[in-house]
Amino acid sequence: MNDLATMLARLSQGGVEFVLVGGYAAVTHGVSLVTQDVDVCCRFSQENLLRLQAALAGLHPRHRMTPQKLPLQLTDELCENLKNLYLETDLCALDCLSEVAGVGGFDAVLEHSLEIAFPGGKFRVLDLDRLIEAKEAMNRPHDRLTVTQVRSQGSRPAQQAATIVGIVPVQEGIRESAAQRKRNRL
Repeated sequence: MNDLATMLARLSQGGVEFVLVGGYAAVTHGVSLVTQDVDVCCRFSQENLLRLQAALAGLHPRHRMTPQKLPLQLTDELCENLKNLYLETDLCALDCLSEVAGVGGFDAVLEHSLEIAFPGGKFRVLDLDRLIEAKEAMNRPHDRLTVTQVRSQGSRPAQQAATIVGIVPVQEGIRESAAQRKRNRL
């Protein structure tokens, strides 16, 4: 398991409520790009943030956007005021977002996510349509490249794509997102 997958395993095993978004989410959908960080949208409740802090214990998490690289030390007051966390750890950079451009807050992101099983546990990944919307909303050069790659390869189930990049065992399967289940019932 690579460092990014190990980070997902730590978060999953730590009970952190999160959805994988960003470049590594694109990789699970079959995009061939290099990313060196993990971007997640997570519930910014005190309980979930404390689970995040516990899951990162031993990885020396520090705020990477501060010149002093202060260690992650959450307090009740800090938990109430946080919107995003940009961390550097011994494994990789971890960006924790309370919302995703073009999609919305955690609940909207969760509704448009798929559950994927992998050797380190299960996690949720933003579905392909919403990932494209998020990348288009961000509109940075690497986001445009990601959208171009996704559209040129055609639709590939996240389970199959993630298996190709070594994240997901083939036999585990993938579950429908809440939005897909709703559409299928109509």
